[in-house]
Amino acid sequence: MLPRLIAVVGPTGAGKSALALRLARERGGEIVSCDSLQVYRGLDIGSAKASLEERRSVPHHLLDVVDPDEEFSAAEYARRGRAALLDITRRGRLPIVAGGTGLYLRALLQGLFVGPSRDLALRRRLEAIAERYGDARLHRLLARVDPEAAARLPVGDRLRVVRALEVFRATGRPISEHHRGAGEPLGGFVSFLVGITPARPALRLAVEQRTRDMFARGLLDEVRGLLARGYAPELRPLRAIGYRQALALLGGQLARAEAERDIVSDTLRLAKRQMTWFRHQASVAWCPDLDSAYAAAVAWLDRAEG
Repeated sequence: MLPRLIAVVGPTGAGKSALALRLARERGGEIVSCDSLQVYRGLDIGSAKASLEERRSVPHHLLDVVDPDEEFSAAEYARRGRAALLDITRRGRLPIVAGGTGLYLRALLQGLFVGPSRDLALRRRLEAIAERYGDARLHRLLARVDPEAAARLPVGDRLRVVRALEVFRATGRPISEHHRGAGEPLGGFVSFLVGITPARPALRLAVEQRTRDMFARGLLDEVRGLLARGYAPELRPLRAIGYRQALALLGGQLARAEAERDIVSDTLRLAKRQMTWFRHQASVAWCPDLDSAYAAAVAWLDRAEG
């Protein structure tokens, strides 16, 4: 019988980590993080990384992989993630993939479109447009040729917006179309994808509480420490939600209440994009809360064992 694999998906703040921990503790599992921010060392509080106590109780993989100034791609995530899955199953444990980075999950389970080489001349032109007119102009250009990619990419993610435009220019096809049709799927596993999709009011309350908790746990000190170690505030990980507001707060551009409001509103916008991605990319058993998602995962495991 093929080894089993569970992937826990859903928007930021839905309770994915709590569900993964519960399943891992009760079913002999280990957690493979599927989060593009948690791979960076030193970005703990703002990325909602598992605590040391949680990591002692349940082994976690794909955390603290690279420094904040190092490049890390979805392809590299897939390579390391698949190696982790094999290691976990060889030891007779249940791999539980948990996180909200849809591209990483797709790369892990379905493979990834490699794409054409970089077009440096085009990139310079696109960068010049962004510098002169703002990132929103680039994002509107992408929305015209690939509305699916534009829906999942935030306006400020210039690197990926430029890459999507570059792929369209080189191939004449949207990058979202390439992603659907390319890559080598993960073999040797029977997979179950379970998602938590709380009602909007409940998600807002959870995001507001998590934002307050981040500041209470020392988000500002974490950012001060990163800056003291010489990491530039322009680094892509430090432009992520939570970190960019903390930097603005430390620099006097935002007050504390404004920073918290911005984090909440940006996180809810991210949650909407995540749900759009997962609903287009994966067959997921959607559940309204953690308990029902747990019941669905346990029922699948019991059927697989039966």
